[in-house]
Amino acid sequence: MQVLTMKELLETGVHFGHRKRKWNPKMAPYIFTERKGIHIVDLEQTVEMFERAYFFVRDRIAQGGEILFVGTKKQVQATIGEEAERCGAHYVNHRWLGGTLTNFITIKRSINRMKELETMVEEGRMEVIPPKEATKFRRALAKLQRNLDGLRHLERLPDLLYVIDPDIEANSVREAKILNIPVIAIVDTNCDPDPIDFPIPGNDDAIKATKLITSRIADAVLEGREGRQLDEAVETKAEQVEIAEEAEKPEEPNEPNEPNEPKEPPIASVSEEVAEEVAVATVSEDKIRDPDAADGEGIDCDDNSN
Repeated sequence: MQVLTMKELLETGVHFGHRKRKWNPKMAPYIFTERKGIHIVDLEQTVEMFERAYFFVRDRIAQGGEILFVGTKKQVQATIGEEAERCGAHYVNHRWLGGTLTNFITIKRSINRMKELETMVEEGRMEVIPPKEATKFRRALAKLQRNLDGLRHLERLPDLLYVIDPDIEANSVREAKILNIPVIAIVDTNCDPDPIDFPIPGNDDAIKATKLITSRIADAVLEGREGRQLDEAVETKAEQVEIAEEAEKPEEPNEPNEPNEPKEPPIASVSEEVAEEVAVATVSEDKIRDPDAADGEGIDCDDNSN
């Protein structure tokens, strides 16, 4: 089953590119034809390249990776926020702050500051400080929430970057390439596909087109998370089975060995010594009772009596 069909792409206008005079020559392999001065994207390649990106995202998320959605154009801000929240991903949909990836320590500090200010508002501490200072804090909080709200749960650098219009988001793509983070992007006919690891040729301006592709990338994230949870459940079950099997095994009695005690001789050797002593005693007794023994060593009872 295809994750994206040609019919869906045609209905949402993914095949419409930019005007011919605005094209990037590097996009020539992905252009099917020109109509009324507008380039038409080759949707067969779009389907093929989207499937590659889809399965890559799914597999990386299943391995425990994190993805960051980026799209700051007005027509895609709502789409980025909705789909990222639906699949539990991180996102930037208002402004890309310089150093979001390459200077993540500073960004993380700003995120923590935003959380502190939110705690102050929730606990009512803004009401007990001077009004001028409270107004300053509220403005700072609003600014932080606008730029960093989609990153509040980001604890480390993401493993993937999904971008709508890499020309507009050139700074985010550049930072990702510095850190060797794979980039998946919708590339229109005016974009440079070279910095993109998984380009998806298509219309990056139409709301329906970007909504379709972004929602399918979000589906890949959800599918990857389900696979990760399934693997964790299987591992947990296997561990429980091993523990149960070990508990069912009978425990072998441990005989305490007392240190510095001489070991008793084997029973067989003791029996042989006793048998030898008994044999010697029997021979001696026979000699005493038989004075006419062949050896002449018998004792005469009559002489002893005299």
